[in-house]
Amino acid sequence: MMALPPLFAVVFVLATLSSTFAEDLVHSSCIHASYPNICLRTLSSYSGPAKTPRDLAQAAVKVSLSRAQRVSTYLNGVAGQGKASKREQVALSDCVEQISDTVEELSNTLKELKHLRPGTFRWQMSNAETWVSAALTNEDTCLDGFQGVDGKVKADVKRKITNVARVTSNALYLINRLDSTRGRAGLEP
Repeated sequence: MMALPPLFAVVFVLATLSSTFAEDLVHSSCIHASYPNICLRTLSSYSGPAKTPRDLAQAAVKVSLSRAQRVSTYLNGVAGQGKASKREQVALSDCVEQISDTVEELSNTLKELKHLRPGTFRWQMSNAETWVSAALTNEDTCLDGFQGVDGKVKADVKRKITNVARVTSNALYLINRLDSTRGRAGLEP
């Protein structure tokens, strides 16, 4: 058997330790999230390094944003077909607007998390927490519009919005967690 070159062995060990640390960070961060299984599943498979709580919060917001964008596309498509009842059309129209706002708020959150600075950290975190909370409210408001409506459209919208709401809730948890660990992340003013 051929011996590994020492540099290769060191790189291999470091890569393995880095991967193990990232898995431990995801697990320890997700375990107390509102939806821990969804958190673990979405962030364990998320491409990109999550080496810090900040990386993890950004990844969670990216997952939420991606899903909100897909739901927005779906809602625009269904609303544009004109096959829904008048009541469904009103609910869909309102939902399209709410989810559009959600996409904007999650985009703003992601920008804010990417540019955290020690001197404005508290203000930036407050912005991020407010925007993600507003996104969750939009998702609830969208579903509220379907009260008294039955059928496949409502069931599909509810399933898709609930999925987005769950990953958004986890994102808010990870942002709040980041806010509480700011000193350890080297972001304390």
